[in-house]
Amino acid sequence: MSDQKNLNEEVKDVAVEAAEEKALKKQKGGFQMGTVLALVLMCVVLSILNHNFYNVTNIMSVFKQTAFNAFLATGMLLCLITAGIDLSVGANAVFCACIMGAMKQAGMSNGLLMILVAVLLGTAVGCTNGLLLTKLHLPHPFVSTLGMKNVLWGLALVVTNSQMVSAFPESVQWLGKKTIVAGFPISFLVIIVLYIIMHIFLSRTALGRSIYCLGGNKEATRLSGINTDRVLLFCYSLSGLMASLAGILSVGRSGICNGANATQPYDTDAIAACIIGGASFMGGKGTMVGTMLGCLIIAVLRNGFTLLSVDSAVQNVVLGLVIILSVFMDVVREEREVKRRRLAAAKN
Repeated sequence: MSDQKNLNEEVKDVAVEAAEEKALKKQKGGFQMGTVLALVLMCVVLSILNHNFYNVTNIMSVFKQTAFNAFLATGMLLCLITAGIDLSVGANAVFCACIMGAMKQAGMSNGLLMILVAVLLGTAVGCTNGLLLTKLHLPHPFVSTLGMKNVLWGLALVVTNSQMVSAFPESVQWLGKKTIVAGFPISFLVIIVLYIIMHIFLSRTALGRSIYCLGGNKEATRLSGINTDRVLLFCYSLSGLMASLAGILSVGRSGICNGANATQPYDTDAIAACIIGGASFMGGKGTMVGTMLGCLIIAVLRNGFTLLSVDSAVQNVVLGLVIILSVFMDVVREEREVKRRRLAAAKN
């Protein structure tokens, strides 16, 4: 009789977990549909305000803008899923671009070597962020990555002697400059492939699931036998790698590198894209599909500002409000989920 009772309780627990998982998937799907509708609405409004919005050249420009932020948002998403953050991604991208600029100033013309050095240094910066968090046990990655952002800003100016560098080899500019049919940027095609791979990685692999587990409950993840330090080190190293690719892309897009750009709000754009796409500062949430939608929304918004000749000060105000709104959305989602779990627990 006792065994039958235990069996019934186990079956009941499994049923409850399945119901919760189904409800969560339904909620996530509904949220992503809302994000899609918001993107469509923005496009419709901008097309009414400026008929050039749907011009092929302008749409390709949106894709190019999306690609840069999408690289940064990939690494940022992994950090957010672990309940962390990487505020150095933008400065890291600029630093990697400036490293290639310094090599150009030194007379080097081997583009592949420039790219290799930039990728290695960008990944090393991300790895350093991870080590500061896991080995020095700094209280929160906000502190270490904010400090790293300032370090990289200074280094970007030092290595180039505070000068803009241009005339990079074609191989360096290929990612940000190359287009295919109808001017479709190769960078956005790379992003599509990258996001498909990352989606499979996060949803179908043991390491991907470990990242979500770590963000959901770090102590429980550690007790289950997962090396949380290695997972964190991987996430921040990958964030550095993605930042280096963004830096390489930026050189191709603009044809120059400029250390002063390290102060640009690239990191806040990446954070906003992730949060708009469904990630949470609390950790344990976020998808590649949602992040792509978030990146497209940010790119469309910035493109709209340009088409409408909106003053830069007003742009900063609006983008700041978007970030605040995205954080508010994150808080509301978290409160709703807590309430849903309490109701589910009360029924059982």
